Amino acid sequence: MVTSNVILMTLMWILIAVAIIHVVLDNRQPAKTMAWAMVIFFVPVVGVVFYLFFGMNHRKEKLISQRSVDQLSKRSMLGFVEQHDLHVPERYKPLVDLFVNQNLSLPFKDNQVDIMTDGYAFFPELLKDIAAARHHIHIDMYIIEDDALGRLITDALIDKAKSGVEVRIIYDDVGCWKVKHSFFEKMRESGIEIVPFLPVRFPSFTSKVNYRNHRKLVVIDGVIGYVGGMNIALRYVKGTGSQPWRDTMLRLTGGIVYSLQRSFLVDWYFVDRTLISDRKYYPPLDTTVENSCLAQLVTSGPTAKYPEIMQGYVRAITAARHYVYIETPYFLPNEPVLFALKTAAMAGVDVCLLCPYHSDARYTEWASRSYLRELSEAGARIFLYETGFMHSKLMIVDDSLSTCGSTNVDFRSFENNFELNVFIYDEGTALRLKKIFHDDLSHSIPLTSIPSWNRPHFFKRLWESFARLLSPLL
Repeated sequence: MVTSNVILMTLMWILIAVAIIHVVLDNRQPAKTMAWAMVIFFVPVVGVVFYLFFGMNHRKEKLISQRSVDQLSKRSMLGFVEQHDLHVPERYKPLVDLFVNQNLSLPFKDNQVDIMTDGYAFFPELLKDIAAARHHIHIDMYIIEDDALGRLITDALIDKAKSGVEVRIIYDDVGCWKVKHSFFEKMRESGIEIVPFLPVRFPSFTSKVNYRNHRKLVVIDGVIGYVGGMNIALRYVKGTGSQPWRDTMLRLTGGIVYSLQRSFLVDWYFVDRTLISDRKYYPPLDTTVENSCLAQLVTSGPTAKYPEIMQGYVRAITAARHYVYIETPYFLPNEPVLFALKTAAMAGVDVCLLCPYHSDARYTEWASRSYLRELSEAGARIFLYETGFMHSKLMIVDDSLSTCGSTNVDFRSFENNFELNVFIYDEGTALRLKKIFHDDLSHSIPLTSIPSWNRPHFFKRLWESFARLLSPLL
């Protein structure tokens, strides 16, 4: 009996050592390496299982190389578009060039941006555009729920598919784990092409579960696009419990829709292995529309060599001269973003961050509190939205740059998820989003006025610090 126990203990320590060595050899950020090593060491059985499922870096070996597909789709898109008198603001030329070089993201001019701040504005507009579709509808969503709203949207899509409109849908398999297979099968049987993103099935469970498509993207007839923070689910209209839902979606027309189309078709190849690059998916631009609204769509994901959206955030924050306003539901920044924000605040830039007072993820809320205090101590203004759940994901800089999309300011969005943001170089759009931000501030309270957040007692601070220690894994 004693011998058996010794053998089991020896095997366990060998397993722990092998797992920790594997973590170290992966050469990821030191904070994440230390977090995984500590979890494996102190709770070995649970730690090793969680590392196999959520920590192992399969992305370089197991996933499709997105860059080669990007090159193909970029070439097809370049053949369909000509832009005369394209002017890039000198101040943001390095940022524009960064996205072109890293993400193959082309800037497009003459765009129209409509802003929606709740589901009551977004979903009726989406249904109207679906009803008017004549050629194709492309949807890339993290969650499509089988509820009253999900069924309303899918019924509208089924009607269009039956009328001859091409309908393609990508949904995230993990995001839709609770949705019955029959919900998607009904659409498939009605003529909709619908495919899950990286379906999580044994034995390949551990190689896919950690890399999710968190994007929210719609393209209709190649001329209308939507990006932002809302999925297709009733809670984005009604809220959760007693909390109304506050979110941001952008309705886009103009050349930027070419980039939205390209993003969807790259993802479609990712999941379906069908490369679609026909010119009909990139219809001629409306040359009668001329304005100064320049935009770039930027995607990021674990298959990319660099975290492009995170790079864009850091570059925009460090270039700010007057202010940086950010809304995010989860604030678990990695070191580059936190350092950029603290540096800007200490340099006299008005850094103002707006997060929810009550999160939908309790552990994440605890983990974020020490980050919020640290940023506040560096001179940033921190506000907590108390009218409902703040799920909006946007940033405005100096009345001249704004970005909105699916990206949260956290480790997962910057490093593990497939995300998508549009960066807009336009004063008018920045001022409209700035007004929305200030409206949200009027429904918020400063962090400094909440003693339990700003000056927690010892055991709360200890728990928050422990939660922060694991934040790279959340």
